[in-house]
Amino acid sequence: MIKPLGDRIVLSIDQPEEEKVGGILIANNAKEKPVMGSVVAISETSVGDSKAPKSVKVGDKVMFDKYAGSQVTIDGEDYLIVHEKDILGVL
Repeated sequence: MIKPLGDRIVLSIDQPEEEKVGGILIANNAKEKPVMGSVVAISETSVGDSKAPKSVKVGDKVMFDKYAGSQVTIDGEDYLIVHEKDILGVL
């Protein structure tokens, strides 16, 4: 597993169910980007090396900014690495 640095958080992206509109399957490139995921890993330090508590913990389901972070694939799994400020809320 990847260990995030700074104020970054690793999220597992929740993929939405395949959408059908009137019985027609919508192409992947026409779908909205996912905005929900689960926290997989949290950095141990923040900017300035302060040990301020994080607003999320591993296992939390969160909503994040649509265009936030960097998407990476590790061992066939898609992850998103975001800054803590890009997380909009905990579900």
